[in-house]
Amino acid sequence: MISLVRRTTALCLLGAALTACGTTGPEVAPRPAPSAPAPSPSASRTPTPTLAPGPAGLTPVFEHGPRTGGTKGGKLVALTFDADMTADQGPRAASGERFDNPGLIAALRELKVPATVFMTGRWAEEYPDEARSIGRDPRFEIANHSYSHYAYTDDCYGLPTVSADRMRSDLERAYTAFEKAGVAHPMPYFRFPGGCYDKAALEELSATGVTAVQWDVVSGDAFATDADAVTRQVLDGVRPGSVVVMHCTRSAAPVTEQVVRAVVPELRRQGYRFAKVSELIGAANGHA
Repeated sequence: MISLVRRTTALCLLGAALTACGTTGPEVAPRPAPSAPAPSPSASRTPTPTLAPGPAGLTPVFEHGPRTGGTKGGKLVALTFDADMTADQGPRAASGERFDNPGLIAALRELKVPATVFMTGRWAEEYPDEARSIGRDPRFEIANHSYSHYAYTDDCYGLPTVSADRMRSDLERAYTAFEKAGVAHPMPYFRFPGGCYDKAALEELSATGVTAVQWDVVSGDAFATDADAVTRQVLDGVRPGSVVVMHCTRSAAPVTEQVVRAVVPELRRQGYRFAKVSELIGAANGHA
């Protein structure tokens, strides 16, 4: 589904935690990586599914896959996880705050659940071994969540903002961080920090070739302490083709592993099959 204006209902799922990190813009990457790198032919037999540009060449926006339950492979649902860390949260990480969640990744592997991780470049710099491990696991795919986790609009729930002339370099700096961490084939997908975007942001990123990926199910795991409530919210919201947004950030989303362990068997009982975002986009393109 393509959207040409910012969704007014978009939630800044980790805004409260991320506003405590200052208001200055992110540093400019000294050597940006190529925009939207796609997997090499040896890593994938078919091209990576993306959406065609929107009207006037705007960056396309994907929110969910086909709603029909009769597609090849049955009802699909994609679990996505934002690995958030802001450009200047290094001191908090140094003091012991954990922005990763190894237990969650281990649970996904144990349950054999494919997933898409939207990772900030700063997260990859802080946890390069984990970024590399996730990126090399064929069960997962890594996509771009910006370098800085600063907002791409001026009114995104209190997040610091990226100026228009730095939006593209901020996105590309994340790809540079992935490369340095050893993530060989990050996907050409981008999730706006806080889910906030407008036409100007879509125009600025149009030359990168990314498909922007939003969601249609908000898990509510950010800052939640009641795993049962989050589980109910996910199960109540999922429909065929849904994209569920959750977080891979232990300090700010401490119950996510518990939620996954409850949600996965129940959705499987209901006839859902878990897919990565790339499969949903492929299904939307008629390639499923």
